Amino acid sequence: MASTAAYDEIADWYENDFLPRSRPGDPIGVQRQLDELLGPGGGLCLEVGCGTGVHAEQIRGLGWTPVGVDLSAGMLAYGKKRLPVARADATCLPVGDGAVPAVVAMLVHTDMPDYPAVLREVGRVLRPGGVFVHVGVHPAFCGGFADRSDPAAVVIRPGYLDGHWTKDSWTDEGVRNRVGATHYPLPVLLQAVLDAGLTLTSFSEGGEPVPTTLAVRATKITP
Repeated sequence: MASTAAYDEIADWYENDFLPRSRPGDPIGVQRQLDELLGPGGGLCLEVGCGTGVHAEQIRGLGWTPVGVDLSAGMLAYGKKRLPVARADATCLPVGDGAVPAVVAMLVHTDMPDYPAVLREVGRVLRPGGVFVHVGVHPAFCGGFADRSDPAAVVIRPGYLDGHWTKDSWTDEGVRNRVGATHYPLPVLLQAVLDAGLTLTSFSEGGEPVPTTLAVRATKITP
């Protein structure tokens, strides 16, 4: 698949250049959102699209046991140093029905050409009462249609409603211009969570003055 080859090609840049530039600190609220929406717990927490495993330490610090799945062998070469991993397509997770109490997807939904199918798999592997946390780029304010070169005045062009894949980006220092991104309008994204058999329970935004990220918490209701 093209997305796999693309991330294999940028894995070294992602680990050694991009990640150090995005940390320390929490400029777009990703760590805060994970803390708030996942919260303390115990047992396995499956991260779909775990990449280099950068969120594993934080998940572990909340009391969970992180495990990861990703399609890119290049990213997993780094990820396996931080958590147990398996190379697999997130639309066909190598996990049994109702097997895990928590699943997280961290800044990956635009990398997945069929995120609704991934969410259906999340619903399948979650046990009743289990928690799912999605943290992603904000569908209303981030995408090929959004020029964020001036953070105080984000310019939204036509294209938000289209739902498309693109490499168009306001910066040449990010991920989208290298591997592309799939855009899901906000109603499409939230409906996909509901269609996966999950119940939305909490929401959060991160970044300022115009939000960069949107996070949601959903649960699998006991039949």
